[in-house]
Amino acid sequence: MFAAIKEQHKGVDVCINNAGLAHAEPLLSGKTSGWKNMMDVNVLALSICTREAYQSMKERNVDDGHIININSMSGHRVTPNADVHFYSATKYAVTALTEGLRQELREANTHIRATSISPGLVATEFAQRLYNPDKAAAAYTKIKCLEAIDVADSVTYVLSAPPHVQIGDVQMRPVEQVL
Repeated sequence: MFAAIKEQHKGVDVCINNAGLAHAEPLLSGKTSGWKNMMDVNVLALSICTREAYQSMKERNVDDGHIININSMSGHRVTPNADVHFYSATKYAVTALTEGLRQELREANTHIRATSISPGLVATEFAQRLYNPDKAAAAYTKIKCLEAIDVADSVTYVLSAPPHVQIGDVQMRPVEQVL
C-alpha cells in the first residue's frame, strides 16, 4: 500500500489509522484465533502503518505531518461486558502506542504530531459484526449514537490545529452514553 502511495502521490503527509475490529471472545473462554485477529488488526497493523507513514515523511523531510489513531473509549475504561474485554486491551494498547509515538517524535526533533481520537458508541457496522443482528440493533437504538461524520469532524478539528498545538486525545461519546 505504501509503495503505491509513494508512486501515485509521492508519499504520506497524514496517516489516519482507522482499522479496528472486535470479536466476542471473553478472557475466560475466548478463542485464541479471535484474540490474534484483534491484535493483528488493532495493534500490529496500526503500528506497521505508523512506522511506514513516518518513514515516508522522513524520506521527504516532511516535518509537519500528522498521525491520527482512531481509538475507542474502550482504550480508557473497561465496561462490564466480558465480550469486549480483550478488545478493550487492544485499545488500551493504542492509547499507549500513541503516547509512545508522541515521545519518539519529540525525541527525533520533529514537529510531526500524533493524536488519538477515542469515540464512544458510533452507529456503524461495528456492533453488527460483533453481535447477532437483534443485539446489534438494540445497541444502536437505546441512545442517540455518534455518527461517522462526528468522528470525521473531530479529525478535521485535529488537523486544523495550529502547528504548535499538540492535541493528544479527543474523547467523545454520545450525551446519553453512561460508560
